[in-house]
Amino acid sequence: MRNKLLYLLSSLFAGVLIFESCSNEMELNYQRYFVNGKGLYEKNCQNCHGTNGEGLGMLYPPLTDTVFLSSNRSSLACMIKNGLSGKITVNNLSYETNMPANAVLADIDIAQIIVYITNSFGNKQGFYDQKQAGVDLKGCE
Repeated sequence: MRNKLLYLLSSLFAGVLIFESCSNEMELNYQRYFVNGKGLYEKNCQNCHGTNGEGLGMLYPPLTDTVFLSSNRSSLACMIKNGLSGKITVNNLSYETNMPANAVLADIDIAQIIVYITNSFGNKQGFYDQKQAGVDLKGCE
């Protein structure tokens, strides 16, 4: 009986350790992507979309609209990589200024920017990895 109890407790302890290590690894990846994404955003996006994602008047839309970002989440990688032309509506306002392409950005860079913008400026949309960026980018080629 005592051996069964020790085995049960050991198994439970091992399960908790495995769960915690996975959670910690996921959190570390999120933090890495977020921090790197912030730097990439500052270099490639901030000039038009603003330090705080506020946009630039009626020229460039803000990144504070959670609805726009979440409903277009699978298109964000294509928008960042290939640019965007035509009319879009964000926060019930229309924008028609073309967004330049960032063709030199790798999938990992795009994923990191997406993690940053979708988890900053009042947004909380969770993790988005390089693999998902690759899948989404295949849809726009």
